[in-house]
Amino acid sequence: MVKLTEKKSFKILLFITLLLIPIILFILPSNYFDHGESVCISLMLFDVECYGCGMTRAVMHLIHFDFNEAIAYNKLVILVFPLLILWWLKTILSLTGKKILRWF
Repeated sequence: MVKLTEKKSFKILLFITLLLIPIILFILPSNYFDHGESVCISLMLFDVECYGCGMTRAVMHLIHFDFNEAIAYNKLVILVFPLLILWWLKTILSLTGKKILRWF
C-alpha cells in the first residue's frame, strides 16, 4: 500500500500550494488579518495573550516590509520569520528530491 505522501500527484499538488502561499500573502494587503476576532485559545479562555498572539499579523506586515508594525504585533517575528522561510525552503527542496542542511 502506497502512502499518500509518496504519491506523485500529492507531491505536485503540495509543491504548487507551497509556491502559491507566499505569492497570495504578498498580493493581499498587509492589514488583511488585522481585524476580526482572535482564535487564540489562551486569549479566549483566560484573557491572556500567549507568545504566539499577533504572529500572523506580524508576519503579514513583515512580508510587506512594514517592520515597525510587525514588531508592534509580536517581537518574536524576528526569530519566527527566518525559521518559516527556512522550513518553507526545506519543504520545497525535499519535494524536488534535494536536501538543505542535514541538521534540519
